[in-house]
Amino acid sequence: MDVNISFADGAIAAAIADTGIGRLTVNRPGKRNALTGAMWRAVPEAIDWLAIRKNARVVIIEGAGGQDFSAGADIGEFSTLRKDDETARRYEAANSAAFAAIRNCPVPVIAAVRGICFGGGFGLAAACDIRLADDTARFAIPAARLGLAYPPDAVQDLVRALGDQQARLALFSALEMSADQALNCGCIAKLCSADQLAAEVLAIATAIAVAAPLSVRASKAAIAAVHSGSSQDHDQAAALAAFTFDSQDYAEGRSAFMDKRKAVFNGK
Repeated sequence: MDVNISFADGAIAAAIADTGIGRLTVNRPGKRNALTGAMWRAVPEAIDWLAIRKNARVVIIEGAGGQDFSAGADIGEFSTLRKDDETARRYEAANSAAFAAIRNCPVPVIAAVRGICFGGGFGLAAACDIRLADDTARFAIPAARLGLAYPPDAVQDLVRALGDQQARLALFSALEMSADQALNCGCIAKLCSADQLAAEVLAIATAIAVAAPLSVRASKAAIAAVHSGSSQDHDQAAALAAFTFDSQDYAEGRSAFMDKRKAVFNGK
């Protein structure tokens, strides 16, 4: 049975299933799931609720309505919330906190992308660990058409997702990228037909959810350490990896392998 909660007056929804699969839904389909300031502030709350309070083993991020992932930040608010340097700094701090919550989530986060994935919406997807898309997906970073620039922490996610050359092209030109182009540059892990995306996302999320949680968390930490180059991150990842060898799950994994049965992991 799913447990549900909503934030930002229902515009950010979160749910956790008995399987350990969590979902964060950007729930503003009438506005192509564009994010308001309140929604940006709610993303870290939703991620914390799913990964920490409800112990999700994996989180899926998707747009409501089955049409668009997200058109990005709601430009209608820019004349007040992002009108100059001072207000923009506060606004972008909320953006950065949302991206960081996804990037630093202790469990894997999967973006399920349909339709428009623009601007800050692309930033949300870029902060995820794994991105899957259907053939309606379109990606773009329109900052250069709006006369604004993204902070470095948002750009780092885009560079990791797109690669150096494609990130430069997307940021400098604001040109749209098709789902095929996104697949070819490695931005998405898999491209599906529109009627298969949900099943593919669920299959991958399920495979992660039934895997050993401590192993998965250690692997995510190790990948983060590779990207950051930080000795502190390296040491933390090494400690998490070492801990797996004294865990109940490692004993269960060995036993299940010898008994030729599926292991049941409890994250301890």
